[in-house]
Amino acid sequence: MQHDFSIPTRGQGLVEFTRDVQAWVADSGIQDGLLTLFVRHTSCSLLIQENADPEVQEDLRAFFSRLVPPSSHPSMAYLRHTYEGPDDMPAHIKAAIMPVSLSIPVRRGNLALGTWQGIYLFEHRDAPHQRQVAAHLA
Repeated sequence: MQHDFSIPTRGQGLVEFTRDVQAWVADSGIQDGLLTLFVRHTSCSLLIQENADPEVQEDLRAFFSRLVPPSSHPSMAYLRHTYEGPDDMPAHIKAAIMPVSLSIPVRRGNLALGTWQGIYLFEHRDAPHQRQVAAHLA
């Protein structure tokens, strides 16, 4: 069974979409299997991360912004792909070092996530986007 999730973003940051995925899995009728999620873009990522404390998402965003600053930062002067803005190539770098797909077991019609785990799209661009995540459940 396959489905596409459309995830709106507001610029850089994490967007949780666990509830949407769980609802689709529950409606699928498949009780046990493996869910694969794949983001269909080169400037965002997928993460399973803590969903209890919003400071975790803020700290992750701050860490990756320090790790890979905008191409306008002096430390990034070596970058050549800059014509789409100072956030573009850094977004590609972040997506290259973070997951773009996830595998999640499904048990008795539920995602087998831990107590504080949620599914997130991590937007690496400054501008809002409509991101597509392909899902396959078997």
